[in-house]
Amino acid sequence: MSELKEGQKAPDFTARDQDGNTVSLSQFLGKKVVLYFYPKDDTPGCTAEACDFRDNYQGLTSKGIVVLGVSIDDEKSHQKFVTKHSLPFTLLADTDKQIVEAYGVWGEKNMYGKKYMGTNRTTFLIDETGSILHIIKKVDTKNSTAQVLELL
Repeated sequence: MSELKEGQKAPDFTARDQDGNTVSLSQFLGKKVVLYFYPKDDTPGCTAEACDFRDNYQGLTSKGIVVLGVSIDDEKSHQKFVTKHSLPFTLLADTDKQIVEAYGVWGEKNMYGKKYMGTNRTTFLIDETGSILHIIKKVDTKNSTAQVLELL
């Protein structure tokens, strides 16, 4: 799959959220969507990013923005993460890696010289028509909301 670019249609998907509900990107047409991909529930960087979105959630929703988080963790892991950190938004379980692959964020990573496959932290801003407005590849986990709002 070729790399996604700003201006392209965002790939539609259907996945289960932390409560087992089916969620599709297409159900949010007419709203702006922050679709953020993160490596793993309840790890330091991912928790900082989720809590930043949580702490600024009212400001985002007041602008008509929907927040969707995606990782390859399962629904049960997402449920614990949501409960532990009082997250008010939807987390999607991409256990079969279809969404991370469709968005080109699944790839080789390198930690302490060890190479492995994983999710590259990336945020996509999607407009009301389902097109990609912006792609943030250098995510500041403690200031994710500010990064998003600067671009809108």
